[in-house]
Amino acid sequence: MDLSIVDLSPVPNDGTATDAYANTVDAAQQAERLGYSRFWVAEHHGMGDKLAGTTPEVLLGNLAAETDSIRLGSGAVLLNHYSPFKVAELFGSLDALAPGRIDAGLGRANGSPAVDRALGTDRRVRNPDEDHAEKIEAVVSHLYDGYPDGHAYSDLEIPRSDADTPVPWVLGSSPSSAALAGELGLRYCFAAFIRPELATHSFEEYRNHFESSQLAGSVDEPQGMVAVNAVCAETDAEAARLRAVAEASFKRMERGVVGTTPSVEEAIDELGAVPEPTPATLDAGEWPRAISGSPETLDALLEQLSDRVGVDEVMIQHVVGDHADALRSHELLADGVGLTPR
Repeated sequence: MDLSIVDLSPVPNDGTATDAYANTVDAAQQAERLGYSRFWVAEHHGMGDKLAGTTPEVLLGNLAAETDSIRLGSGAVLLNHYSPFKVAELFGSLDALAPGRIDAGLGRANGSPAVDRALGTDRRVRNPDEDHAEKIEAVVSHLYDGYPDGHAYSDLEIPRSDADTPVPWVLGSSPSSAALAGELGLRYCFAAFIRPELATHSFEEYRNHFESSQLAGSVDEPQGMVAVNAVCAETDAEAARLRAVAEASFKRMERGVVGTTPSVEEAIDELGAVPEPTPATLDAGEWPRAISGSPETLDALLEQLSDRVGVDEVMIQHVVGDHADALRSHELLADGVGLTPR
């Protein structure tokens, strides 16, 4: 199994975005040493002052300078807010900074009405799926010089390296995004930490709709990855204690409280108890929103979940309040799965 990481750049208690970005760089460098395949950074807007991951294109430029070999990417750039040509230019520039190491993760998400107004995003799209597909095609066509002669954009060129062009991925958390990725013949990553109950069906849709495409950057057969919320510690009990932060954060979001991350102690108090450890063997069809465990337990859990959807790469997302705990989780998980350090 290959492992990757998506980082949200959480702001430490009593810290600033400067501290958050320093921690993200630290985590990327550790992931490279430990043998993780990719390190992606997220895009969130209007999340208060607790998540600093708002502009992956800026942060990725810094990560390119601070790492040497690990693949870097966006998880995701929210394409509904931007011009496809501008997004293509961003990824072309990143490819020039880190030749052959860039993943162009393309997704969509609306923020609050105020956020969307501030970003200049029009929510009144008649067919959102069709609009999203057209924008993905446009980004890829710009990146790969895929427009035919005579097209209005055929003379536009994107500055980039001479290495492999950024690899496009469609990111989503629904069967519709999976079907779209399949129809375009592109790689697909499903966010199981958002809608775990749709994971299996979404990958079925991806494969059922998959067509080998003439679109530049497409693949000949389905290629997928599943993103899960997971935290690792020396014991199942300690890992469950750390998972309390994710559980409490989810409950806060359900109440409409966004942009906040409780400490472990606050999370346990809000939940009323330490969560039960995740069992090493899940029931058929069971897919928790967050999992935890010792290296051995998480190795078994990730094997089960990846087998269910037929992928051989898992991306780890976590909600852990303490940076040292997050780094230790990545270290233990890499050892449990058997990654080869670089």
